[in-house]
Amino acid sequence: MFSYVTAFCLTIVLIIFLKRPAIKLGLVDTPVGRKNHVGTPPLIGGLAIFIAFMLAALSSGQSLDQFYALFAAMIILVLVGLLDDLHDLSTRSRFLTQIFAALLMTSWGGVVIENLGNLFGGGSVHLYGWAIPFTVFSVLGVINALNMIDGIDGLAGGISLTILSLLGAIAIFFGMVMHTSLIFILAAAVLGFLLFNMRSPWRKKASIFMGDAGSMMLGFALVWFAVDLGKVVTPVTMVWIFSIPLMDTVRCMLSRILKRRSPFSADSEHLHHLFLRAGLSVSKTVLLIIMISMLMGLIGLAGWYFEVRENVMLAAFLLIFSGYYWAIYHSSRLAKKG
Repeated sequence: MFSYVTAFCLTIVLIIFLKRPAIKLGLVDTPVGRKNHVGTPPLIGGLAIFIAFMLAALSSGQSLDQFYALFAAMIILVLVGLLDDLHDLSTRSRFLTQIFAALLMTSWGGVVIENLGNLFGGGSVHLYGWAIPFTVFSVLGVINALNMIDGIDGLAGGISLTILSLLGAIAIFFGMVMHTSLIFILAAAVLGFLLFNMRSPWRKKASIFMGDAGSMMLGFALVWFAVDLGKVVTPVTMVWIFSIPLMDTVRCMLSRILKRRSPFSADSEHLHHLFLRAGLSVSKTVLLIIMISMLMGLIGLAGWYFEVRENVMLAAFLLIFSGYYWAIYHSSRLAKKG
């Protein structure tokens, strides 16, 4: 508990002390283009979370040998993310950095997706020589999914906290002490950040953003723990736990491709836009999406615990995704007609 409290408090202290220097350096999010937030919030949330996480982890007194690759990759992603927040690096530079971090994860950390489970009812789908390429692809997918869903105050942090809670529950169930400790240390740091990023009765808008440094670092940490814990639960369970960012990103990219646009271009067709168009406030939208994310994750865990066949769980997920795609598509058409 000391490490968790340390991470939580350190994040708060770091945000308070880093805010003024960040403004002087120009490390702020200026509302241009599709960014319609008010003011220029400092982009220091990710840096504060990372420093607090590292210090709390190092002070926990536990052996961290198996996580050195995780820490090294997180450092690289935070540094490049900060450069991106300051100078808008090219998409290619960000992707190359993410690929390098993923290779550290697979080659140094030994954290690799080796099989996809019994997805089709005929036995486990082993990846063999495709294990590392598929893992790298998955890392890129989760990192950019978290980045793309970071569209309104508190959403990316809230989803991250939800996923960390579910992953932590798995680690506790299997008695994985170090995983449990690190996951909840990171969750505590994210919670400290959300005090400044999530809207509440005493905070009408976010005063701090996590920035690309935060979304890349957090996305990487989430996928690291997910792949590592995927050795003790079925891979399709992780799909359910990550359902909201994955469904939102895949749907948006498919829609853009069908419209002959870049899959990385911006639009107003994310899940949070659907709820905002329905008249919900930002706070209620974030809370509703977090609740849906938690529900989906719990369904996935229940399916694993009660040994529901993996192909059935996959089919159920794809059915939900199809309904989600249809709802967003028709909502967008109605909005345009209106």
